[in-house]
Amino acid sequence: MAIQIDRLSDPAVRAFVAAVNAHDEKAFRSLLTPDATMADDGSDRDLAQWIDREIFSSHGHMDVTKESAGGRALIADYRNDTWGEMRTRWSFVVEDDGRISRFETGQA
Repeated sequence: MAIQIDRLSDPAVRAFVAAVNAHDEKAFRSLLTPDATMADDGSDRDLAQWIDREIFSSHGHMDVTKESAGGRALIADYRNDTWGEMRTRWSFVVEDDGRISRFETGQA
């Protein structure tokens, strides 16, 4: 069963999931530090290209089923128009200013 977004523990991660699900790229980008990085299945990726391809142009959506590490690690059923639905893991590095400097994802 999915965890309601407003019940996710970490405010930055909560805003990240909300922006993905609302397809709000402006809000999403405002959550990231200027030098933010990411990895998919253990490989660093170009952040701008990845979020366009995997989230926004393909209508990504996250249903979080589990959180740990104070809300900075998630298991989610993720779906988009390219790959369909898959169980994924997500982890986040959140800076003191509340913005995300790195996230990692991959199949769970």
